Amino acid sequence: MMKNKKRMRRLFMTGYCLTPQQRIDNSAVLCENCNILAVGGASAFNMDAELEVYDLPDAYIMPGFIDTHIHGGMGFDASRADCQESSIQNMSRLLAARGITGFVPTVVSMDHQTMLERLQSLSQVMDSAMPGAEPVGIHLEGPFINPQKRGAQDQGAIIKVDLGFARELIAAGKGKIRRVTFAPELENSDKLVELLCENAIQPSMGHTVANEAETLRAIDAGARCCTHLFNGMPPLEQRQISVTAVALTDDRVTTELIIDGRHLHPRMIELACRCKPGTKLVAISDATMASGMPDGAYWIGNSPIVVENGFSHTSEGKLAGTTTLLDTGWHSLMSYANVNETYAACSVSCNPAISMNLDDRGILRPGTRADLAVFEQGSNRLLMTVRSGEIVYSAEGIQPVKTPEYLEDEP
Repeated sequence: MMKNKKRMRRLFMTGYCLTPQQRIDNSAVLCENCNILAVGGASAFNMDAELEVYDLPDAYIMPGFIDTHIHGGMGFDASRADCQESSIQNMSRLLAARGITGFVPTVVSMDHQTMLERLQSLSQVMDSAMPGAEPVGIHLEGPFINPQKRGAQDQGAIIKVDLGFARELIAAGKGKIRRVTFAPELENSDKLVELLCENAIQPSMGHTVANEAETLRAIDAGARCCTHLFNGMPPLEQRQISVTAVALTDDRVTTELIIDGRHLHPRMIELACRCKPGTKLVAISDATMASGMPDGAYWIGNSPIVVENGFSHTSEGKLAGTTTLLDTGWHSLMSYANVNETYAACSVSCNPAISMNLDDRGILRPGTRADLAVFEQGSNRLLMTVRSGEIVYSAEGIQPVKTPEYLEDEP
């Protein structure tokens, strides 16, 4: 008789867990195949014969991180998916080794044909099997932005709003585009917002000098996100209100923050955390292909960048993304902004999931995906990453204390 498909049930017991909205001491998370079955105190769980058990009393567990704004890693640049030696699989492995289970590859402005071709290539490589973290959508950071706030992007590739080109980009993305950064002050930006919303794509305000009226018009039209708050936009000013102040104070808007400690002064991070509701702040890496790599020459799209002492910049000295990832950034957020661990944990898990309409992950709750990250207490060293129930990273020496012989589904 043919056996039924085996089930895999794993129990993770740790010193505590962050759900992330609350902390549970002496915790356990029970998973079956790709989903979480139960979360609670370890004493409530039975050590039956069906379980593979990991007992890590000096560790804590939380949802796997989700990075909604990342350009690349381990030599892979999302904007150059068709013309480089390194692969998205290498990036996937790197991110899994940092506790990240989901990421949104970010594409910058390029000329018309190149951007379409590379977007198609990225869409195709995203369909391949991933050994670690999973790409969950594409973010287009341009090309409908303001050249005055272009950052490291190629000025020649930045254009006015072109609805026809926008439709071509949407088609090239094959349903994978989840967010587009645009400048609200551009003519026809309200029509762009409407087009994006019609296609279930989130318009995000960024690389902009929009004033209060232009910003509110975009928000009223459907823009609910702000790309890397404070960066690529005017500074706060007491009498001239811009997109920066509106995004900071309008609770309809979810704001990204780059938390590498270089793009923003810690007090600006604290200001944002004091202003934004806990669910409306998303920590991002903005990491480039140089993350996980040594100092040297790299790219963001068609723009060359240089990494020195771990910091990336253009030949003009402008900051150009980062090389840091969320595993270090979320702890920096706690020290920079004086927030507790649940607030910081939300910023890298459930908040980015909510912002991307990923309602099946980002939280330790029965029925959600078993996307988990396990860290050592004290050192915060990553011990294990679990994506959709599969262990995609494990530190040396981490072994189950009990393994099942087998478990078959009921007929």
